[in-house]
Amino acid sequence: MAKDKLLMSQPLTPGELSRLADDLLKPSVLTEAALLLACLLLAWLIVRTLRNTLDQAAVPGQPHHAAPSVLFGRNVIDGVLFPLLALLLALGARKLLPVIGVPLAVFKLVLPVLLSLAAIRLTARVMRAAFPTSRWVRLIERTVSWLAWVGVVLWITGLLPIILEEMDDITWKLGANQVSLRNLIEGALSAVIVLIVALWVSAAIESRLLTGATTNISIRKMAANATRALLLFVGLLFALSAAGIDLTALGVLGGAVGVGIGFGLQKLASNYVSGFVILAERSLRIGDMVVVDGFEGRITDIKTRYTVIRALNGRESIVPNEMLITQRIENASLADSQVSVSTGVQVAYGTDLNSLMPRLVEAVKAVPRVLPDPGPAVQLKGFGADGLDLNVAFWIADPEGGQGNVRSDVNLAILACLNEQGVEIPFPQRVMRHIGVAAGTDVAVAASRGE
Repeated sequence: MAKDKLLMSQPLTPGELSRLADDLLKPSVLTEAALLLACLLLAWLIVRTLRNTLDQAAVPGQPHHAAPSVLFGRNVIDGVLFPLLALLLALGARKLLPVIGVPLAVFKLVLPVLLSLAAIRLTARVMRAAFPTSRWVRLIERTVSWLAWVGVVLWITGLLPIILEEMDDITWKLGANQVSLRNLIEGALSAVIVLIVALWVSAAIESRLLTGATTNISIRKMAANATRALLLFVGLLFALSAAGIDLTALGVLGGAVGVGIGFGLQKLASNYVSGFVILAERSLRIGDMVVVDGFEGRITDIKTRYTVIRALNGRESIVPNEMLITQRIENASLADSQVSVSTGVQVAYGTDLNSLMPRLVEAVKAVPRVLPDPGPAVQLKGFGADGLDLNVAFWIADPEGGQGNVRSDVNLAILACLNEQGVEIPFPQRVMRHIGVAAGTDVAVAASRGE
């Protein structure tokens, strides 16, 4: 049997593969199977204990697994922590087997499988945490799964070294460097691993910043976006370095990108800068009721490039952040969420306003959404052609609930009060005068003309 090297067994040659098949039929396989089962049970017990500990430390009513993490997932064994612990315990058991005189057979197959499972779980969980609404996550998960299991099969059967040697022979020249297909594939894998780790860290930080946030959510959102952008940038640099790309060449690329931003991408760059300014100044916050370019609604999300505003009728407007910086924006809840709303009514001339106006105030106060302080007010607005114009003003504290519905409730209360008091609401009246023609006039005119 070949000498063991590295953390896992080396790829098996055809002769070693036949010897492995013979070793799997020996009674010592039962010892390996029992030890492997013990490793899996111990890993399961550790993960379950940690999960229960975190659940007990969580806020009451909000269990830790309500939002599945990368390490734990929704269940005990579907996170990244279980296959990683199982792999580490299996590596320790593999070191112990030669000491007690048990030949390796099962563990030569299990270690690559556990490593592949850990890679699949890590990729899938990180992608779901970083991009929870993306339709490409499922496709990426399946692709990584197929590649990982194919790699395990090639490793165990001993075909992987042969394929890698053939890839070494496929080379081409890039500038002054000679690059092989194997170098590109290994560099791409290293880049993917670095980017996945960067996404994992950024998703964990973002979840920590935004979970349970009720105040300063805009600042938290800005910090989460900035952290993700910084980690992805650093991860990209490490990935390029791992792929064998000279980072000094990025100086020229950075200059070209700067020129491109200065000319063709200035609007895009302006929107990104405006987004961070909005989040930092807190002039607009998630939940504010605003009017932008005639569109009224509530801010539901502030991205680094645009802001989403949802109207009360369900329509959503995607507004570039630059517009929110350069144009006048009406914010109904910047310093105070209380908003004044008014409606009008006309009563007939001769109405006793000194008696009516206090009753109207009491009727409007009884409407549920109308604030008692500052209370409603009734004013004589003017003298109309048909009656006295009254203006009824009142305040609400929830503009996101709409103004048309509360104005309708107030109008109904006013109408009920007027009917109760017997006050007439005048309507336009016009006096028409019909000037008749004396009988026989047309005949006399015709006779005088000789017709």
